[in-house]
Amino acid sequence: MTTLLSDGGAVLTRQLQKARHAPALLVLTQTMPIAMLLFFGYVFGSALAMPGAEYREFLVPGLLAATAANGLMTGMFTAAQDAHRGVMDRFRTLPMSRAAVPLGQTAADLLTTAVSMVPLMLVGLAMGWRVENGLPGALGALGVLLLFRFATAWVGTYLGLLSRSEEAAGQLGSATFVLPMLSSAYLPTAGLPGWLRTVAEWNPISAVATAVRELCGNAGGAAAAPGAAWPASHPVAGAVLWSLLLLVLFVPSATRRFARGRD
Repeated sequence: MTTLLSDGGAVLTRQLQKARHAPALLVLTQTMPIAMLLFFGYVFGSALAMPGAEYREFLVPGLLAATAANGLMTGMFTAAQDAHRGVMDRFRTLPMSRAAVPLGQTAADLLTTAVSMVPLMLVGLAMGWRVENGLPGALGALGVLLLFRFATAWVGTYLGLLSRSEEAAGQLGSATFVLPMLSSAYLPTAGLPGWLRTVAEWNPISAVATAVRELCGNAGGAAAAPGAAWPASHPVAGAVLWSLLLLVLFVPSATRRFARGRD
């Protein structure tokens, strides 16, 4: 365990230094959610049945959940880039724990995500979003978000190691942008057609978004509509269980894939 933490810490430091030398990417990851908040909050908000301020209160947790889900895209691209540029091969020649490399990469992603969420929250507060349940609710919501981000980063790392090229990983990662659209991140699921509502309510992003709303005391975090799927009716438990399930499945899968190398 000591070796794993030490080696993982070395990889984490490398990833943070790498991020420091790519400020444009950091700026982009921070400004995109804010741009979406402004656009959705003031354009879509005026066209929905929910009043503008209420919709923005509904939207901020959804965008935070979508940001957490982006670990899938960033994990995929980072792993594919290192794999196809020979970095992973060099790591495998070193006397280090095989789990240390994916662990360091996902931990670095977690830290940068925690920082990047701060501007989005500040803009949300300026637009009227509030944490009604005080510090315990805020800490609980942050914990749910970071746990889900950590889990999706492992999923992305595994898929990135499977990819045949950086370009393929980038294209597949960009396609994950649609996943929050099929959830309750931006719109309530109650008005969706039956089959689409079922898909949206079982989407892990829906559970995370609704859990954040419930923990913060925001619009959309109240009791689920009758007939809602289990994750929609128990969003906090659903979000945690989804995250743990992804970790159980993809931590060993990504570790084994890294140890095998490219076929």
